[in-house]
Amino acid sequence: MRIMEVWALVALGYWLFMLWDTVRSRKWMFSLPRSAGDAGFNIEKSNGRENRKISAAPGLMGSRPSVPDTPLVSVIIAAKEEEASIADTVRHLLGQTYPKLEIIAVNDRSRDATGRRLDELRRWSESREGITVPLRVIHITSLPSGWLGKNHALYQGYLQARGKYLLFTDADVQFDPHTVADAVRYMQEQHADHLTLAPRMLARGFWLKAFVHYFFFALSLFIRPWRVNDDLQHRHGMGVGAFNLITRRAYERIGTHEAIAMRPDDDLQLGRQVKRARLRQRLASGVRHISVEWYPGLSEAVRGLEKNIFSGFGYRISFAVLGVIGQLALFLFPIAGIVLASGWAAAAFALSVFLMLTVYFLLIRSIVGGGGIEVLALPVTVSLLCYVVSRSVWLTLRQGGIYWRGTFYSLKELRQMKDPNS
Repeated sequence: MRIMEVWALVALGYWLFMLWDTVRSRKWMFSLPRSAGDAGFNIEKSNGRENRKISAAPGLMGSRPSVPDTPLVSVIIAAKEEEASIADTVRHLLGQTYPKLEIIAVNDRSRDATGRRLDELRRWSESREGITVPLRVIHITSLPSGWLGKNHALYQGYLQARGKYLLFTDADVQFDPHTVADAVRYMQEQHADHLTLAPRMLARGFWLKAFVHYFFFALSLFIRPWRVNDDLQHRHGMGVGAFNLITRRAYERIGTHEAIAMRPDDDLQLGRQVKRARLRQRLASGVRHISVEWYPGLSEAVRGLEKNIFSGFGYRISFAVLGVIGQLALFLFPIAGIVLASGWAAAAFALSVFLMLTVYFLLIRSIVGGGGIEVLALPVTVSLLCYVVSRSVWLTLRQGGIYWRGTFYSLKELRQMKDPNS
């Protein structure tokens, strides 16, 4: 049997398994239920760009009915050079309908106007009669050794937090007014210790959308995030930086951010630590509750991933190489095989591509709430992600580490602090 025919059988077998696994796992693909009400995301298009608007329910800023056993939720945001988005994010949180909330915004050594905008927002919120949510601002001026900046900032926010629940989020997330209320209720109904939400990903332009969708498609096949909702397994966990809601008890049990102090993928590692501690975790689609613009453009996405994608392979060159080879062999080459092969091998490649597209649409519509014509760019986006992984490895090795939010971390430090349970 020729190499082309073996390759065709391997690709067909892989995509048959992935389709079976995806269909079988749909019972674990949850969505955060919406509460009754008129509030929600209203996404309008203007000049070909998506504009996000939040329509608030009547009396949003005024009445916040509370019951005695309603837990206090502490929202903790780490912000570094986020002057363009931080005020908008905090205002969305100040408009939450959840009755017991505090917001702790941590300015992590920003050199732009982030700190000033947070201070102005705090003074503004204190002067408004309808806003009863405490807003505290922490300014960090130095970073101790053994910490990545974001992880240290989130940990400092936790030290100031009083809530029974802790919500770790990013500085560029847009929230539906009912998000926290719906999330807390869902956690309580599920008896969960940790809830993480996959946001609606806003991308400008065809090529960025195509790359973002392919990245999350490939990532989902690599880590199969829906497995976290299987309470019988404790190896696979998940966390999304846009929304990690965890009980204080669970957070302290996993060792807080001190346990993942040098992980650039802190959100994912937090979720993994929750599972390994045999705590109850839920991952749900939050496309109707939160949205985020991951990167403003394709070039920014490429540069951003170059900094941290190697960490997803545990800084192991062999794993990264296998990741690139796997993408080329199972995602890109089957498309080429339709033309290059003949007879039953070409038919097997064609069926593999059909199965791949089926899995793509099933997952993308579940993960990011969309998916369409951008799939035509798949050969380009596969090649681009392989390039990003390869360049990330090369840059990290050449520099001897990574530059993360303005600070250099050596590869020796990063490898010493990699997941101790891996």
